[in-house]
Amino acid sequence: MTEPRTPSSPTASRDTSGGPAAAPANSAEHPWPVRSVSMKVAQWIDRLGGIWVEGQITQINLRPGTRTAFLVLRDPSADMSLSVTCDPDLIRNSPVALQEGSRVVVYGKLSFFTGRGTISLRVLEIRPVGIGELLARIERLKALLAAEGLFDPRLKRPIPFLPDTIGLITGRASAAERDVLSVARNRWPAVRFEIRNTAVQGPTAVAQMLTALAELDRHPAVEVIVLARGGGSVEDLLPFSDEALCRAIVTATTPIVSAIGHEPDNPLSDLVADLRAATPTDAAKRIVPDAAAELACIRELRDRTAAALRGWVDRETRALAQLRTRPVLADPLREIDRRREEVERLRTAAHRSAEQLIRTESTAARHLREKLTAVGPAATLARGYAVVQRVTGREREVVRSIEDAPAGSQLRIRVADGAVTAAALGTQALGAKHTDAGRN
Repeated sequence: MTEPRTPSSPTASRDTSGGPAAAPANSAEHPWPVRSVSMKVAQWIDRLGGIWVEGQITQINLRPGTRTAFLVLRDPSADMSLSVTCDPDLIRNSPVALQEGSRVVVYGKLSFFTGRGTISLRVLEIRPVGIGELLARIERLKALLAAEGLFDPRLKRPIPFLPDTIGLITGRASAAERDVLSVARNRWPAVRFEIRNTAVQGPTAVAQMLTALAELDRHPAVEVIVLARGGGSVEDLLPFSDEALCRAIVTATTPIVSAIGHEPDNPLSDLVADLRAATPTDAAKRIVPDAAAELACIRELRDRTAAALRGWVDRETRALAQLRTRPVLADPLREIDRRREEVERLRTAAHRSAEQLIRTESTAARHLREKLTAVGPAATLARGYAVVQRVTGREREVVRSIEDAPAGSQLRIRVADGAVTAAALGTQALGAKHTDAGRN
């Protein structure tokens, strides 16, 4: 059967050569019957051939005595499912027991049932996805996220000391929810929670947790968000290693605490979260401070402060008492009196030293005066010597040689008690045997 074309006009096209008209086009006037559409869809699907499909079994319908088993295969990361049929022996003879929640890879061929208008996958082979393969996939995703730097400690946001409101994402009526709420309220009764109950395992868990995470991240009062779940198998904890959830945790603006499973469990959400808690109970302890412990700490700090203050006062009191017992503070004038006596003693000593110095210097001055007197001109004159000066007008010159006083010169002769005026009558050299020619 050939697929008719839809013309641009509602009327059927005709052969321009005048020949017979072509097949009528699909239109409101010429609709296709249901059987044609069903057969065309069946042909298109049949062309797909055999395919491998991975998914999670969410429903198994295996009735005794029937030759066909019915399953529902769901995508773990999206809310989509596919009906599957297979031989019951494929399920019974599987090397790993298949049950709801098992992840499998199947090989089969899609079929479109024209009578009911439904699509089903007829499976010829089923391969359970083992724990090793799941762990290998998680390790590959872990390496990818680590290469992108999503595990960098510098991206971790600090957890507030006492958050106003705590966002909690957990299963409905789960043990994890009870543990978080009871422990938190026992530690701080006024704590408030915004709880979002979601699936924590299975194909719809990731989508529901992403929605809840986005709601709590937008909530203005929520200051920290806790992802909490109890322990479980690797398959049960797979949603918490989902790439979409890990990236949503990193891009959130609110600090996120991952409290998944028990201490050995380590999904990828623990690595990208701002804080990893070993268990939901541990998460409550690390987020909510213990009121009793805080009060005890305050009392201890207050007691230590009071003790420190009392100790400081006691030390300062003892130091002050020691200062007061010192002589200078016990008798402040005593030092002044002692200094006054010392000043008086030093003044007396200085006076004596000055008098002694004066006496010594006076004696020395008298001795010098006597020496000067002895060698001075007056003493020489007193011993009979005289000073002869030639008077020339107002000038007087000491006569040192007979040549300085020729005959007729006016002389002034100074003796011890005065001066004599005389005139030179002549000169005579010492040792000469004749007198001067002008001598009388």
